[in-house]
Amino acid sequence: MNLYQYTQLERGSQSRIARAIGVPPVSVYHWANGMRPVPVERCAAIERATNGAVTRRDLRPDDWQHIWPELAEKEEADG
Repeated sequence: MNLYQYTQLERGSQSRIARAIGVPPVSVYHWANGMRPVPVERCAAIERATNGAVTRRDLRPDDWQHIWPELAEKEEADG
């Protein structure tokens, strides 16, 4: 699930995520609406704040395997 979908399903989630990861709510709004990419350093925190509903793969679909090669290796092993 991408961040936009999650924030549409979960009322108040943009503010909750923002509080949980220590950023202004407007940052989460920008990320969810594709106005800015999610910074790599925030992805794991968002994954935790959404209890895994939004994964690092969801947040960085084009480069996640280069940023977190251990996830790519795990996927290959599970696959």
